[in-house]
Amino acid sequence: MSVQPLKVLLEMRPALDGFSGIPQETRLVYRGLCGLDGVSVEGLVQSGNLVIAPGIPLRGGQADASFPAAQRIDRLSQVVASLQQHQQGGRLGRLGRWSAFGAQALRWAVHGALGLPIRLTAFEPEHFQDFVWRSMFAKSLPSSDLAVATSRPFRLLAQPWSLAHAVGIASGRLGWPLYPRIDTSDIDVFIAETPFPARVSRRTQLVVRYHDSIPLLLPHTIKNMNHHRAAHQGALRRNARDGAWFACVSEATRRDLVALLPEVEPRCVTVPNMVSHHFWPEESPADRVPEVIWARKNRSAPFAGGAPLPGVAPGAPPLQYLLMVGTIEPRKNHSTLLEAWELLRATGHADLQLVLVGSFGWQFEAIARRFAPWLERGGLHLLEGVPSDDLRLLYRHAAVTVCPSVAEGFDFPGVEAMRSGGVVAASDIPVHRDVFDDACDYFSAYSSQDVAAVIARLIAEPGRGSKLRLRGLEVSERYLPARVMPQWKDFLARIRRPGPAS
Repeated sequence: MSVQPLKVLLEMRPALDGFSGIPQETRLVYRGLCGLDGVSVEGLVQSGNLVIAPGIPLRGGQADASFPAAQRIDRLSQVVASLQQHQQGGRLGRLGRWSAFGAQALRWAVHGALGLPIRLTAFEPEHFQDFVWRSMFAKSLPSSDLAVATSRPFRLLAQPWSLAHAVGIASGRLGWPLYPRIDTSDIDVFIAETPFPARVSRRTQLVVRYHDSIPLLLPHTIKNMNHHRAAHQGALRRNARDGAWFACVSEATRRDLVALLPEVEPRCVTVPNMVSHHFWPEESPADRVPEVIWARKNRSAPFAGGAPLPGVAPGAPPLQYLLMVGTIEPRKNHSTLLEAWELLRATGHADLQLVLVGSFGWQFEAIARRFAPWLERGGLHLLEGVPSDDLRLLYRHAAVTVCPSVAEGFDFPGVEAMRSGGVVAASDIPVHRDVFDDACDYFSAYSSQDVAAVIARLIAEPGRGSKLRLRGLEVSERYLPARVMPQWKDFLARIRRPGPAS
């Protein structure tokens, strides 16, 4: 008797967006699963807001070989084009998108009400490697992974993720939340990257990659708070009732989930996020930092300013700066860091710069107004679209990388900074204690004076910084793929259901 490979379907929707966070983790998990013995992995492609054209029909878990060859490439080409619809402007383009969205919403609701499965279709990447690589993997994986990442088939779910959540919320308000099943009848395990707004076939074990409970515990910090809170809660409860397992990204996140849903504790494990290969303690020249700041400066905002950058003159001393990486939104706590930096500049650190890497998210207007005078005067630098190689340089040479969030599920920047040989100071919240351990110094997230005091000590005591750099390299090793993927292998073996043998 031989054991059949475990067939895993991984949700790839987040990989179509963003650089870090959940998008990066999705890419790293997919690549890691491709390297596990006894695992056969496919990716499920679904758009957040767009209706995807159908791919090749599935027959027996594979693309239908009888589908006419003359139509095959054209059909898949339509899939690629449909995933780029947001680039098609004009009234007719918008009308077409809304019409397709409405039709799929009706189909999704009807299938949910009647208990009919939603059929997936197949996408063969053979002739579309450039699209697959650039759209889903290039932001996080090395080019040497191109062949692996684009050699396996994908499956398509036409209905947008946002549509599925919207139907679940609307029908839930009527007392009967509709979450249709997607047809995964030949799949052993489906891994969703967030609470999933649908059900899976009965033979398929659902795994929810649980990143955080922020939509429920801190709804005042998220965009469209009522909608996202309801979407998270509705899908989470449906997944739990269906017997899903939950792979939490940190122990602190697992504790939050169990507090919300005590009944799922026997099905909760902690499998940490992975740090990208892009981060290591490179011996790089500090004089490149001003060039990176200049090149990656956010110039699109009206208050971006054009103040001269210190440290660019030949022979100038290395730029001394604090670094923070993260989307500009309330939970990240930029305001407290800004106040701490102002205090430091007023008390003996007049040349200390503040470098912020991240795009504008939501509820950012108040902090943007606080940024404006400093962006015009100089000293504060707002960067966006910073590639990993440049980010590694910034981590390495920052006086301190600061992680001031009031809540996180994991917090990639702190781990990336440690892996790059940087010094980290972080808010004293459970997830930071869990993930960063003793490799950083902690401060109160609600006291700018405490933030400033911790940073000042690190600047004044280079010996302490050296100890944190060494310890950070040790702690960050926990999140290397070579350390994390064996945990995934053990977890999948644990939840594997008995299957047919030959």
